[in-house]
Amino acid sequence: MNGDQQRNPNRRLLRAEVRRRLLAEARRVFAEHGYADARIEDIAVGAGFTKGAIYSNFGGKQELFGAILSDSAETEMAAVRNEIRDIDDLPTMIGRVVSLVTRRVVEDGGRGHLGLEFAARAARDEDTRRILAPMRRDQREGAARSIAEVAERTGVRPVVDLDQAALILHCLTNGLVNEHVADPEAVDAEAVERALTTVLTCLLPLPPSNDPACS
Repeated sequence: MNGDQQRNPNRRLLRAEVRRRLLAEARRVFAEHGYADARIEDIAVGAGFTKGAIYSNFGGKQELFGAILSDSAETEMAAVRNEIRDIDDLPTMIGRVVSLVTRRVVEDGGRGHLGLEFAARAARDEDTRRILAPMRRDQREGAARSIAEVAERTGVRPVVDLDQAALILHCLTNGLVNEHVADPEAVDAEAVERALTTVLTCLLPLPPSNDPACS
């Protein structure tokens, strides 16, 4: 390694590692200060870079925040698929998914607050909406693919088409996050589990004798 590389070790970092460190620090800063009060300079310095690294990797504060939400959603979808990877029994599969999503809803209040804040900004700001809308669309498409995989493996036919089923689950999950943030005592883990189980068993019904939730 030459002297210039020794003086500037960050030049040796892969782009993916730079993004990973920026995202990790941005999550911390946004969670601590909220979107409006979080500063690009603080995120960059905390990650060990200049703010130019944020602009070159994400384009700015809005895009960085959108990347955090998108990365979290992708991680959650991967976790769901991994949880049910070796399961072909539908009730067991639903139970595993419900347990995983419930933990995400009730244990990740910081991200829930941030998601609410960004959605509220999108309602008033077109630039924010341009970031949020395609991200939400990608999440629904990912959910539709997962539902299709479950249906194929279990032989169960969804009661509505895949896009509708994905939209229902997407809205339910986001709504549960919002309600838990607003009223965690009433919308607790048990309430979240019941809601998710009811909707999933209705969307992917077993034969009537085995499916009391929708009777």
